[in-house]
Amino acid sequence: MSINTRERRENLRRGVYILPNLVTTGSLFAGFYGIIASMNGKYDVAAWFILVSAVFDALDGKVARLTHTTSQFGVEYDSLADLVSFGVAPAVLMYSWALQPFGKLGWLAAFLYVVCGALRLARFNVQVETVESKNFIGLPIPAAASMVAACVLLFYHLGGSGTIRMVSVLLLIYVLALLMVSNIKYYSFKDPELLKKRPFGMLVLAVVLIIVVVAEPEVMFFLMFLSYSLFSPIREGLLFVRRRREGKVLSD
Repeated sequence: MSINTRERRENLRRGVYILPNLVTTGSLFAGFYGIIASMNGKYDVAAWFILVSAVFDALDGKVARLTHTTSQFGVEYDSLADLVSFGVAPAVLMYSWALQPFGKLGWLAAFLYVVCGALRLARFNVQVETVESKNFIGLPIPAAASMVAACVLLFYHLGGSGTIRMVSVLLLIYVLALLMVSNIKYYSFKDPELLKKRPFGMLVLAVVLIIVVVAEPEVMFFLMFLSYSLFSPIREGLLFVRRRREGKVLSD
């Protein structure tokens, strides 16, 4: 038995931290209930529970850091919970709601989303010590799941009901899957600068944004997650085009 394996077993025997892992369990429960709701045809309920799971997921790491209860067990448990809540749950939701009529293309899209989400989580765990904290490499899986949930909620908000059959939804799943395993940098909102003093106008803007979100949550969630998902790829594309132009000018 290696020294690392022995140390891990000893740490597990001493116990685990309750509070942050309870928050992670809350995220896992919300994701699991989202799967149950999807199987029962309650797609809007499933979408809301995926968003609730994302809230718990955002809190568990912060709770662990604030209470100084971070652990390797918590990191691994969080990744497993994320795969269920933001990988399997959105895939089941989208397959039941929109992808089933496409046959093989539909379930392959759902599977691709799950496997790309798993790869995204595995890569994050490997790179967590080497990548700058204020950026993620690839679209975070909670953001991809939230984009899926936001699409369903917008559909119901606009008067839809039941299932839907649109090629755009099929393409969305493929795009989200590829963005998760891409090398595009996404802002993580973990920049310490965010906690420093800001101009008074920033507070007013934040309050206005909260009011707008509360007034039209389905529309605003969709616009927010769509903007986050597309901003970095568009920025990278524009930078690539500019570099090509500059290189062409220099070569001329």
